[in-house]
Amino acid sequence: MKLGVFWRHIGQPMVYYPQVAKVTGGVTSAVFFCQLCQSQSSGNSQEWISITVEQMEAETGLNSSEQDLARRQLKARSLLKERIVSGKSGALEFWPDVEALEKRLEDNLITPEDSQASLIQVQDRPPRTIAVSPGNAIRTTQETPKEDKYFPVRRQAIAVQVTPNYQFSGPWESPAQLEEFQRTLLEYAKIQGYPNPSGWVFKVIDGMTKGLLSPFWDEFVARIALGESQKVKRDWEIEPGVPYPAFEEERIQYYVSKGEPLEAAVSKARRDLRNPVMGRDLWSGFLRKCDRIAEEALAAKKMGVQNPYLPSSFTERPEITKESVMQKLAAVNPQFSLAESRSDSLNERILAAEEKAAEEKSGSDVPPLATLQEMFKTAIGRSLVKKQIAEHPEWGYEIVDGNVVDSIPF
Repeated sequence: MKLGVFWRHIGQPMVYYPQVAKVTGGVTSAVFFCQLCQSQSSGNSQEWISITVEQMEAETGLNSSEQDLARRQLKARSLLKERIVSGKSGALEFWPDVEALEKRLEDNLITPEDSQASLIQVQDRPPRTIAVSPGNAIRTTQETPKEDKYFPVRRQAIAVQVTPNYQFSGPWESPAQLEEFQRTLLEYAKIQGYPNPSGWVFKVIDGMTKGLLSPFWDEFVARIALGESQKVKRDWEIEPGVPYPAFEEERIQYYVSKGEPLEAAVSKARRDLRNPVMGRDLWSGFLRKCDRIAEEALAAKKMGVQNPYLPSSFTERPEITKESVMQKLAAVNPQFSLAESRSDSLNERILAAEEKAAEEKSGSDVPPLATLQEMFKTAIGRSLVKKQIAEHPEWGYEIVDGNVVDSIPF
């Protein structure tokens, strides 16, 4: 298509003033306002302008969402009035307030003289042309300034002020007391087996700086072990964290009967009893079982039974400790004892055992000289003996004049 034909069919261009765009809210609002002013100037300037969304899009290329944006921006600046046309669906009447626009243009300039000069300059300046076709978005010819890589744009200053040498503020009286509290918390976290002790300590102290109460601080100030005041004695415990032996043994036997190894059964049973909700439910069931067993035992006693049956969990057993296990293992075999030993003495015993085994092996693996001499008489044996003597010079044998002899005869 030739350029002349193209320009004849593309339609009329739209104009807008950059100074108007600054006070109306943007290019879209300026185009919308200028189009209303042009429509008003072509007719009676004292009448409202009736136009539909489709008509405005056909004349300016602004779609419905862009028109809504322009109307919101103009009404927010008191530059546009609108009303619904009765009897016409989808039609609105607009009144562009030119006087309010002039006042905003004056307020946007520095002095009245500069305002007048700027207004004259705006009137004399040729309007910026935007090529618009109905249904298409606005495309301006203004280019974005390029950023110089050697002189970049200075960043905006950070609005948040940071206090220099920031320190945690809390109930502690000195940095030394805070440091002692941190170390105490860290030791407690290590003993409890927390995966990230330092992170847990930071959360506790950071929460205190935000005004949260911490029972650990109360325990630290009172010079008692951390966590002692927070322990709760449950109904199924003889002391906080220690359940009744019969109750614990009953739960262990439950997991053993389901095929769990003894170590896993103990771990799962204690995990269940540390759960407050599950422990309370299990304790209720355990009491019911004990009540039934007691009723049966009393009935058996009335019938003359001297020793009524009781489950194995009710039998009193001595507490299993490391010392008791060490004594039993030492009585069975001292080398299986769990007694503590230093690493250097353990290494010495390992080296001595290895040297002794090497001596025994070397002494027992050396073949007699007569055996090698007898094998050397055959062709197959001769090659085998030569290979063995070459690989084991520590045997003290060598081949001289076709015979196997001692290299050190004395």
